[in-house]
Amino acid sequence: MKLYNTLTRNTEEFVPQDPQNVKVYTCGPTVYGYQHIGNFAAYIYWDTLIRTLQSNDFKVNRILNITDVGHLTSDADDGQDKLEKGAKREGKTVWQIAEYYTDDFLVNFKQLNLIDPAKITKATNYVEAGINLIDELTKKGYTYETADGIYYDTSKFPTYANFAHLDLENLKAGARVDFNPEKRNPSDFALWKFIKPNEDHAMRWDYLGKPGYPGWHLECSSIIHAELGEPIDIHTGGIDHIPVHHTNEIAQSEAAFDKPLSKFWLHNNHITVDGTKISKSLGNVYTFKDLEEKGFTHLDYRMWVLQGHYQSERNFTFDDLSAAKQRLLNYRNFAALRWQNQPTNQQLLDETVVKITTFINDNLNTSGALAELDQVLDQTAPNDNFLGFLDDVFGLQLIESTHDISSEQKQSITDQQTAREAKDWAKADEIRNQVETTGIGIRSTPTGPIWQYKN
Repeated sequence: MKLYNTLTRNTEEFVPQDPQNVKVYTCGPTVYGYQHIGNFAAYIYWDTLIRTLQSNDFKVNRILNITDVGHLTSDADDGQDKLEKGAKREGKTVWQIAEYYTDDFLVNFKQLNLIDPAKITKATNYVEAGINLIDELTKKGYTYETADGIYYDTSKFPTYANFAHLDLENLKAGARVDFNPEKRNPSDFALWKFIKPNEDHAMRWDYLGKPGYPGWHLECSSIIHAELGEPIDIHTGGIDHIPVHHTNEIAQSEAAFDKPLSKFWLHNNHITVDGTKISKSLGNVYTFKDLEEKGFTHLDYRMWVLQGHYQSERNFTFDDLSAAKQRLLNYRNFAALRWQNQPTNQQLLDETVVKITTFINDNLNTSGALAELDQVLDQTAPNDNFLGFLDDVFGLQLIESTHDISSEQKQSITDQQTAREAKDWAKADEIRNQVETTGIGIRSTPTGPIWQYKN
């Protein structure tokens, strides 16, 4: 099994520290609004990672976090907390906002047929762990206090720029005119933010005798240390996390605990819509509710995501989603052959399992794996073992979403074949049209008619 490691910028063989405890951490959602389809692409990619690890007989211990405090609108140290922003927008408390959008995220997570993590953690449950981490960094000389918070001094961590290949000199030269004059370096970041007098911030904790709240980057380091322990095997997230969020995680954790944070770092690329960045101002922010209103399911979208690679920028269009929906229907009709006494070529199925596994193990190449599956659709019927393998790898619920047809439908297919043999074309057409109203179609083959789902 090989994976592209952002840490080394190379595709490497993945060898876990302990095959019975493969430690994986996934950066989860900030729950201040509905997650759009671009957000969910990442979780489909990382679900493929988990499925691939499991197919290689590794036991996965995965943590997924929920960011319910501390994520400012700038993704760094400026702006309003996104939860506070959501609360003002909807006239609710931050706690109500966090609970509502967490629940919505988890509903969609389930409908996408994503494997549940070992644990889902909320940032607000790890504030004390974060304070302990700050204390440890302070003891080692990595922090300083300003009027608005506790900052990490990146100049004290010599390898700070390495992970993202940052140019710190240009960063310093390009610092904004209104750059915080109390920050020692432009790349320094807030571990803790103090709440100013009269500042409206509902989520607050006392630290150093002042009310405040943790910086966004602190939560991941705190959760990983508390739940998994350093180093973990794989850390996942979006490419936009590389230069700030993940760089800061590494600086915090490795300075505090004197161990690498993660052996492998995997990052997914962006999803655009109709060739443009997903943006509310452009009106191209689609949720699953929007997709459902247009006749698409969560699994149709999952199929679309699997057709590309996690490292490639993907452009979403509804035409492409329609093609993915049809491809998934083709797979369901392939699965439906298991009830129709069609011949099974076991050797071909076995060879296809090997080919699909080879592609998946090559840096999660799902598009290549699906192309191999396409090759056998018209050559053999599947058996339950093969379909189970496909469901384990792709998560498309081919077994669960297919079923045998009724005895009445089967009799109609027999009657239609009888009419065809008698050259009673009008009767044959009448029966076929009637059968199609029940959601299935009839297709003639050299071995006799077979039925297929229409949608």
